[in-house]
Amino acid sequence: MSHFFAILKIVFPVFALILLGALLQRLKVVDDHFCRQANRLVYFVFLPALLFYKTATADFAGSFDARLVFGVSVALLSGCLLAYTWGVAAGYAAADRGTFCQGAFRGNLAYVGLPIILSAYGEQGLARAGMLMGGLVPLINLLAIVVLLLPHRQERKLRAPWREQLLLNPLVLAALGGLLWSRLALPMPELAQRTLLPLTQVALPLALLAIGAGFSLKQLQGDLLRALWASSFKLIVFPLLNGLILLVLGITGQNLAIALLLAATPTAAASYIMAYELSGNPSLTASIIVLSTLLAAPVITGLLLLLKFTGLL
Repeated sequence: MSHFFAILKIVFPVFALILLGALLQRLKVVDDHFCRQANRLVYFVFLPALLFYKTATADFAGSFDARLVFGVSVALLSGCLLAYTWGVAAGYAAADRGTFCQGAFRGNLAYVGLPIILSAYGEQGLARAGMLMGGLVPLINLLAIVVLLLPHRQERKLRAPWREQLLLNPLVLAALGGLLWSRLALPMPELAQRTLLPLTQVALPLALLAIGAGFSLKQLQGDLLRALWASSFKLIVFPLLNGLILLVLGITGQNLAIALLLAATPTAAASYIMAYELSGNPSLTASIIVLSTLLAAPVITGLLLLLKFTGLL
């Protein structure tokens, strides 16, 4: 029972903020306009500031593990290929195939993963997670673009400026900038620290509130069976695949735990925008996001209990 309450202290604050956001929206304290603006602030300002600051000020040698980045990258590629093959074998239409695949591997690393890791492992864990994300975010965005475009490769017209989605993504730029800053061991000016620190403190709470405020069961529509398959793949198959590959590579300890927690995050809300812009199926994407978010709390709780019993937490 003591293990359960220890895990509850980690999980409850994160999902309580999501529920609070949903309650505030239900009570009309916030509205759709607030959700849109909050998400824009989080995506373009607060999370990039957090990622840059935490990675730039971290000890590169102590926080960055090239083997870990390589292992999780292999898992991403393997999971992406497996999910896409599933869509082809199941005979999914072009729009559904890319959407299913993206929903099955693209996790909400920044909005959900970072708060969970901060709650479980503190600032040191957050720095390691930021370093890992610095190596993963560009690959995740590239794979999302590829799987959504691939089913339409014979079509001439697509809605999306996909190069901007990849090259000008603020999380990509912030993570890579922080990695470079840390690698070069550049000093962080005091004025910059005093400016960035308040932004980092706002980032995660506002991100969680924004998730909750934008959450709606009305988004569950279309083929819910496909959405459930994608959610199950994202929350169960994908973490298992990550764990297997990382253990084969000899990666254990806190790095393994952080990678597993990031792998078990629900499907990223940004997947909806990508699905719309790159000729995917936005309705199916919305259903995957809602279902995976609903199921994430018990899955992450179970994973944390497993980590506790194995001594990784």
